[in-house]
Amino acid sequence: MDAALRSSVIERAGSRCEYCHLRQEHQPVVAFHVEHIVPRQHGGGDSPENLCLACHRCNLHKGPNLTGLDPDSGAVTRLFHPRRDRWEEHFALHDGRIVGLTAVGRTTVELLQMNVPERVETRLELIAAGLWE
Repeated sequence: MDAALRSSVIERAGSRCEYCHLRQEHQPVVAFHVEHIVPRQHGGGDSPENLCLACHRCNLHKGPNLTGLDPDSGAVTRLFHPRRDRWEEHFALHDGRIVGLTAVGRTTVELLQMNVPERVETRLELIAAGLWE
């Protein structure tokens, strides 16, 4: 992937993880990843429509997955797609926790482990400091 495409993805995302909404500036030690929404092994390519910015934790937990199990119903459910889905329709932030509002949201929160204690603590600290937007 060339530098121009990488820069374009970062700019489009506002330097924010498109899954958990953490900003790169709040996690400066590890560079965020330009992630394939549909992994190459499943036929995804390097087009801008298939790329998003992801923090290292979201990206590592997502891996090559396209689906997961909805924790409420147990049904196999697709994951949040940053190019096709609107974050606000699938997620909300409550007391530092990202809450899935839909099956897609719940499944994504669960698979990407968005609410493990250290991630919630980081969000709460950023909220308290007025740095979470």
